[in-house]
Amino acid sequence: MAKNSMPVMPKAGGGALAKLMWSLVVIALLVLVVKHPTDAAAIARGGFELIGGTVDGLVSFFRQVGQ
Repeated sequence: MAKNSMPVMPKAGGGALAKLMWSLVVIALLVLVVKHPTDAAAIARGGFELIGGTVDGLVSFFRQVGQ
């Protein structure tokens, strides 16, 4: 019988500490949105602008490489 050549993938999820940390992050984000919605919107807008600028830069780079 042949051996399985595929490595075993780690199981999804994590330990109790990882779940606790994610729970704290979610609670902190909810508190930020409820108590300071304008600041939360500004943070989200900045994050999307950062991602958009990164994508634009990569597209520009690959267009220049392709010429």
